[in-house]
Amino acid sequence: MKTEYLKIQDEYHQINAQLSAGGSVDFAQLGKRLNEIKPIFDKIEHLELLEHFINDSQTSESDKSRYEEEANQTSLEIDEMLIPKDPNDEKDCIVEIRAGAGGNEATLFAAEMFRAYGKFAEENGFKVHIVSSSRSEAGGFKEVIFEIYAKASSPIHPYAIFKYESGVHRVQRVPETEKSGRVHTSTVTVAVLPILDEKDFSIDPKDLKIEATTSSGHGGQSVNTTYSAIRIAHIPTGITAQCQDERSQAQNKEKALEVIRARVADHHRAIEEKKTRDLTRSQIGTGDRSEKIRTYNFSQDRVTDHRINQNFNQTDLIMEGKLSLIITALQKADVEAKKETLKNNKNWRQSKNSFWRMC
Repeated sequence: MKTEYLKIQDEYHQINAQLSAGGSVDFAQLGKRLNEIKPIFDKIEHLELLEHFINDSQTSESDKSRYEEEANQTSLEIDEMLIPKDPNDEKDCIVEIRAGAGGNEATLFAAEMFRAYGKFAEENGFKVHIVSSSRSEAGGFKEVIFEIYAKASSPIHPYAIFKYESGVHRVQRVPETEKSGRVHTSTVTVAVLPILDEKDFSIDPKDLKIEATTSSGHGGQSVNTTYSAIRIAHIPTGITAQCQDERSQAQNKEKALEVIRARVADHHRAIEEKKTRDLTRSQIGTGDRSEKIRTYNFSQDRVTDHRINQNFNQTDLIMEGKLSLIITALQKADVEAKKETLKNNKNWRQSKNSFWRMC
């Protein structure tokens, strides 16, 4: 029996013992973990039974062959269930949308993306809160940063869904102001970051430069005379964050700290992933903000996700927040990619073991 399987069995029995003994234990946390591992535990128990039949001298050769086939399939299913989950999947998230190439048309599309994400979030029972925004003369967004929160009782969390949106979104369409009917191409960059607590990622206060300024409106004009807006700079990396949309300086500071923590953590994560990116492809895309992930072609009523090379129709509905089909396809492809990596690693380990047995 594999070491990983034995660990699951031991953990299952230990949790049951703790819950039975009572005392000062976190029943909610232990119960949650027990529910997570019970399906895996049940399959491991079934695998043990199959192995017992395979090793039993009373088992016929034909039955033994059938049991071995079932055992191999069960082992594969257990390995798939043991694929590590993204620890941030149970977190809320910060979404940053920025207009890229395309001038005013890009800012208008950024506003449409914000609206689509807001509707999609609402359909999933999430709440959206704007942290900061910068409007364009055309009425779009040069930049909009917002948080997405799940309700306390929600079984799913925003980051697990929205993380697939990180990257460059390209739009191809005829702008309303285009008299010749020429198709324009514009881009919008989306970054999705998990909202982290201090226990998840801490920053030394000495590394932060915090400034209070007056809030600004369109074109930079001051909209009030109180120093309620907050700008924070992380000195070692040069990363900055600011918030002016809250009612008080304390609230703006709290939101700006959330953003700076998420951005600095993402900066360090990107460095680590770059080191290992050539060793594994067990994710859909890299999450790199410079990676073109999707094209919205309005004239052909086609949305193409380049990571899975799949087309989706009804562009107008997608821009109304009907993103479920795309997200589901990405989640499925992500799992398949991880399974493939697991399989390749398993084959590599088997080949390595065979090599050492020959030596």
